[in-house]
Amino acid sequence: MIYVADPKRYENMIYRPCGRSGLKLPVISLGFWHNFGYNDSFENMRNMVKKAFDLGITHFDLANNYGPPPGSAEENFGRILKLDLKPYRDEIVISTKAGYKMWDGPYGDFGSKKYLIASLDQSLRRMGIDYVDIFYHHRPDPETPMEETMEALYQIVRQGKALYVGISNYGPEETRLAYETLSKMGVRLIVNQILYNMFFRKPEEKLFNVMEELGIGATIFSPLAQGLLTEKYLNGIPEDSRVRKSGIFLKESDITPEKIEKVKKLSQITKERGQSVAQLAISWILRNKVVSSVIIGASRPEQIEENVKAIYNLDFSEEELKRIDEILG
Repeated sequence: MIYVADPKRYENMIYRPCGRSGLKLPVISLGFWHNFGYNDSFENMRNMVKKAFDLGITHFDLANNYGPPPGSAEENFGRILKLDLKPYRDEIVISTKAGYKMWDGPYGDFGSKKYLIASLDQSLRRMGIDYVDIFYHHRPDPETPMEETMEALYQIVRQGKALYVGISNYGPEETRLAYETLSKMGVRLIVNQILYNMFFRKPEEKLFNVMEELGIGATIFSPLAQGLLTEKYLNGIPEDSRVRKSGIFLKESDITPEKIEKVKKLSQITKERGQSVAQLAISWILRNKVVSSVIIGASRPEQIEENVKAIYNLDFSEEELKRIDEILG
């Protein structure tokens, strides 16, 4: 059956500018970090992407190494794009990244011009597209000069392989240096994709201030702390959880009694707000206007539908924010 997008898909989703650019992102985006590899159900992937788009999620976030194996998430997205979303290409934002190890040898990792340009060429082939909307350098490189990494981003934009460029996992000083270096080349750095959630608030110390000053938007990954900021672990560790399946990114040792107690206290606030813990966690992140979009992961379409409901209650009273701060400590 040919997919036809919901004609009402833009009625409820909220779109924010990505920094000081003309690009608007949905406040909730779909990430492909997990559940889009070769070992996952392709039909489930298709259903998740279609559900997301029907809900007004126009931004799909990938990276060269997402899978497993690395590259498989991009390949699967390319298949979905060809089967379902091809008529809507101009209505969606596709982002990908390079910066972590992708292939063996000295040219398949970090931030050299050789690696970044070769990696994006591979990503475009895997997805079957001519350009991405956003290309990120995935992490700072302690050995490659910043000028070379930013020159690669400049070249990628000038060659038409990406419309916009960004960085990911860059700290305050690195962000400023990257922005200034790229600005001298005549290209604007519009976004930094970072880790931020109720259990990890380090960007509040300095990074958000630098990004606001420079007009750089934030896209947020791991907003639910790998599932800790949900009701999932309140009564133990389910057998179908990520911890039981792999334990690579979320380990059993991460699920501490202290964090579970905090989630239980947060759940009292969620009941008053008519939200789930996950919806509260997403709404709380979006209280910060530097944040352009929260990137959620999902293993089934229903999770996307539930998380998107966070946009219906983004306002917090001063009392609510105070209570949340007291709980988080």
